[in-house]
Amino acid sequence: MFNIMIVEDDVNQRKLMATVLEQYGYEVLLASDGVDALDVMDKKHVDLIILDIMMPRMDGFELTETLRQSGCNIPILMVSAKQSPLDKRKGFIIGTDDYMTKPVDEEEMVLRVGALLRRSKIVNDRKLTVGNTTLFYDALSVSVDGDNQELPQKEFLLLFKLLSYPNKIFTRRQLMDEIWDMDSESDERTVDVHVSRLRDRYRNNPDFEIVTVRGLGYKAVHLK
Repeated sequence: MFNIMIVEDDVNQRKLMATVLEQYGYEVLLASDGVDALDVMDKKHVDLIILDIMMPRMDGFELTETLRQSGCNIPILMVSAKQSPLDKRKGFIIGTDDYMTKPVDEEEMVLRVGALLRRSKIVNDRKLTVGNTTLFYDALSVSVDGDNQELPQKEFLLLFKLLSYPNKIFTRRQLMDEIWDMDSESDERTVDVHVSRLRDRYRNNPDFEIVTVRGLGYKAVHLK
């Protein structure tokens, strides 16, 4: 059973999210702000954090920075009424794994939690397998039916990201923020170039395909 910690200062919102997650079989831990969250983590194992931004004492940004700077890689789903692209950008820069805006769609929250937990396991295992295709994170290499090929770093990270979240649409901006250096002078067309290269490499791969979602970005589809 996975332990999910909800860090939210709104009592009603906290209870609602807890009820939903418990219905799906998750064990739920509660904290009212970042200080409470750190106290909980001293006593309990936490598999994933659902985190509000605006909170007293220690807000969501501060907690995320504190955890990441200490080497803690627990998946973080940031949830906030703030819808500014700058807030989302800041969240991803400091280390959040996903972002939702309020009011929270309960079904979407559960789906995102499941995806983040799967992604966490993949990272811990350091490899990802889709059909007869296996990606080895440490070696930046891809094996297809036993034929191993090392990829350029950005191409590998882009493919790993897309395949880790099948059917999830990523905008070009999201992919740039997460894979390319934030100080990079590259623009979003760089993503298109790398996707094109990956498509050329794996044009005949029967395990997956990278699909363009018109007006939005890209997603990977598992074919097996």
